[in-house]
Amino acid sequence: MISEITSEVGTKFPVVSLNSGCTMPLLGLGTFEFSFGPEKGKLAFIEAIRIGYRHFDTAAPYGSEGVLGEAISEAVQTGLIRSRNELFITSKLWCHDNHPELVLPAIRCSLRKLKMEYQDLYLIHWPIRAKPGSQFFPLRKEDLVPFDLKGVWKAMEQCQRLGLAKSIGVSNFTTKRLNEMLTFAKIPPTVNQVEMNPAWRQEKLKEYCAINGINVTAYSPLGGKGCRVEILFWHLMFSKK
Repeated sequence: MISEITSEVGTKFPVVSLNSGCTMPLLGLGTFEFSFGPEKGKLAFIEAIRIGYRHFDTAAPYGSEGVLGEAISEAVQTGLIRSRNELFITSKLWCHDNHPELVLPAIRCSLRKLKMEYQDLYLIHWPIRAKPGSQFFPLRKEDLVPFDLKGVWKAMEQCQRLGLAKSIGVSNFTTKRLNEMLTFAKIPPTVNQVEMNPAWRQEKLKEYCAINGINVTAYSPLGGKGCRVEILFWHLMFSKK
């Protein structure tokens, strides 16, 4: 359900209700391909806050968590916002941390970079697992190992119970993976973030998520190079085992 709320400084913006009981600003600023340096990046994030952005999306491999944290701290210090609580921050668990015992250390590392006590939303970035310590990009075939989704999701649920994340969810998950997850999840995912745009409408996935109370977030909403090739590669590789 979409509604509208007013921030502490009077800014109005549309929000969507999540199954966790939280609300998420409908429009967010993605920080992927963060390549213009920390100073320009911080200025860009501060300007985004000034013009009304309240939702920021980051992830460990983007290299933007630390700069975003600096920008938010400065925005609070200068009175641009009254507190971090006015913002909705999403970050993600990367593939080489997709191990049950590494989930809590990963979110705590992310929080240290962001200079925050909690994230509003923490997502499993991809439904695949890489060996600990392997490189971010590109993922190499020899680094990929079978994914313990049940174990990792149990650790994600612990993140929410400990207050490290107010909501938890997934990214780049198919209906098959979501269906598997819902058979054992004690806390269902609030969000599935996927590439979705006029060229790739994801109608069946949207319908499935709507039936199961999962909000779909679109990245590359104006179009992108697509992640379908990567998904097909991983599917074919693991289906042979």
